[in-house]
Amino acid sequence: MSRLDRLLRPKSVAVVGGGFFAPNVVKQCLKMEFAGGIWPVHPSKDEVAGVKAYRSLADLPSAPDATFIGVNRNLTIDIVRELRELGAGGAICFAAGFRETGSYDADGERLQQALVEAAGDMPVIGPNCYGLINYADGALLWPDQHGGRRLKEGEGGAAIITQSSNIACNLTMQTRGLPLAYMMTAGNQAQTGLSEMALGLIEDPRVSCLGLHIEGFDSVAGFERLAARARELKKPIVAMKVGRSEQARAATVSHTASLAGSDAASDAFLKRLGIPRVDTIPAFLETLKLFHAVGPLDSYTLSSMSCSGGEASVMADTAEGRRVHFPKLAQEHRARVQETLGPLVAVANPLDYNTYIWANEPAMTATFSAMASGGFGLNMLVLDFPRTDRCSDADWWFTVNAFEAALKANGAKGAVVASMGENLPENHAEELLRRGIVPILGIAEALDAAAAAAFVGEMWKRDTTPLRGGSLGGAERGGVAPPVRDAAEVPSEATPSACSSGKEIFPDEASAKAMLAAAGLSVPPGRRAASVAEAVIAANELGYPVALKALGVAHKSEAGAVKLNLRDEASVRAAAEQLAGLGSGLYVERMVEGGIAELIVGITHDPLFGPVMTLGTGGVLVELLKDSATLLLPAAREEVEAALRGLKLFPLLDGFRGRPKADLAAAIDAVLEISGFALANADTLTELDVNPLIVCAEGKGAWAADALLVTRKTAPEA
Repeated sequence: MSRLDRLLRPKSVAVVGGGFFAPNVVKQCLKMEFAGGIWPVHPSKDEVAGVKAYRSLADLPSAPDATFIGVNRNLTIDIVRELRELGAGGAICFAAGFRETGSYDADGERLQQALVEAAGDMPVIGPNCYGLINYADGALLWPDQHGGRRLKEGEGGAAIITQSSNIACNLTMQTRGLPLAYMMTAGNQAQTGLSEMALGLIEDPRVSCLGLHIEGFDSVAGFERLAARARELKKPIVAMKVGRSEQARAATVSHTASLAGSDAASDAFLKRLGIPRVDTIPAFLETLKLFHAVGPLDSYTLSSMSCSGGEASVMADTAEGRRVHFPKLAQEHRARVQETLGPLVAVANPLDYNTYIWANEPAMTATFSAMASGGFGLNMLVLDFPRTDRCSDADWWFTVNAFEAALKANGAKGAVVASMGENLPENHAEELLRRGIVPILGIAEALDAAAAAAFVGEMWKRDTTPLRGGSLGGAERGGVAPPVRDAAEVPSEATPSACSSGKEIFPDEASAKAMLAAAGLSVPPGRRAASVAEAVIAANELGYPVALKALGVAHKSEAGAVKLNLRDEASVRAAAEQLAGLGSGLYVERMVEGGIAELIVGITHDPLFGPVMTLGTGGVLVELLKDSATLLLPAAREEVEAALRGLKLFPLLDGFRGRPKADLAAAIDAVLEISGFALANADTLTELDVNPLIVCAEGKGAWAADALLVTRKTAPEA
């Protein structure tokens, strides 16, 4: 049992407070026909909303399972303490004025700490939240109107948790046919975090799937447990994580008990957990509906059928650039469909089946069955219903009947997709769900939902949930660094040298490369030089061509602090004279020749996730192309390879237009060695950039041509 069981599924509800909001909780429980005890608590009223009131908590028949506290912030703390002492099951704290007030109110932080202390081990949701709607049992700790309905006996539905009470209200008003089992708001998450709430909800057998509107993560380990349990229960999760824009991050300060993490790291974290991320509220709801009706998809392949070439074209164009796609029909499959339509119809995917079989249910059943026999992840029927106040929709149901029969005959999953949301009324959507067909409002939303469901299906096919080794983030991090391979050559005479700024240390390139070489990374041989003459001697000993660099300069190209492809003494001498005095010394390095492509491998320390790696197109094009992927560490070899293959740069690595193929295995080895170094130094590493990592032809390796390292003098506070 979860410690939240009594709060989430109460048999008695106490309501403390007066004014407008607390009596509304009583009214909503009555309206939803909650079968348990409803116990208003008010010091002077005999009844609240027509229900007998009690003068104090001590007068209640027993310790309540769930309590809505609708009093001011100071009194809220006293009520919470008394509930804990009574043995109550948990409480919703409606009042604001706690940590979310930030620096504007010195009392906010103190009061939130006092609230947590008063609660002890009794679950508390909030403060600064609307609370909870349990549509399965009709239990509402909710101080406002809502648009949902109570689930029927034996019916299931989606559960949604959001950190925004207003978004929660809006979501209950949806008319898309999505049945809801729970709607829950998280507020400040002072004591009980979003991941624990989610774990409590998915244990309910009446919950089919889970939607999370996330501003920040309460616990990395908690989300790992949630993802693993959701997979065990076969209950998919979709997330709408805000914070891509600076404005969004600034707007989330009203709920401050969780850390947002960098957006790229958050995205990588959700992907690793097998939780798809969508960016809009309509896509969020349609994904939940697809999860509820048919669950994850077996593949990213789609079919589309419509009686209009225009609709077929819109479907095809909307899929452009997405992972979900409409594959070309195999010859035998195409022939099966063609046989049902005759020679006058051009058979393709998406399919325009024409209107001449419209309202001919047997003919449509034959065509739809032939199309759905292709083993697609999801079969889509584009169908906008007419408005029934002015038109008849009788003929449209022949099409639905044919589609339903085709899906059943093939054991296939299907969705009816309306191009405009208003063209699929709620009662029609509910009827489609009853038939096992997903009603989806909007073409883009349909493809967003299909992509999310296919992603979950892909992740669930793996043997285990792809979590990181050990716990994650800050002091909870763990994991073993990958084995290192022998470095071909280590920079010689690389005596450690660093400058310091406050609590940060900036080793120069020579020192940084020496440390990376010790971790197994291939770096070009190099020498320090204190003078022009020493630079010439070093170049002669290393062998030409060489690069000459000014040490202690972070961005050498912009500062003119690097000279490349120097092939004789004269050019080295001239370059050394130009660079002398720019930095803390000179560094002569053998040039890497035969490069196929340049990568950047960057490591930063995220306050929530610990070391995070960015892998992308490197060199001078890094800011221009912005071609990158983000991985959490430790990263498995297959993750690194998948990230490389997902880059726009990858065709160069793969022998673009007859060019030599790059040493992909060596590139992956190098990335793993860099990540191993980052993990081994996670307590002190602030930033590491290897740019460029030059990847040569097959068998020639991958070489760190430049490295920037920033470390902390002491480990960060946990």
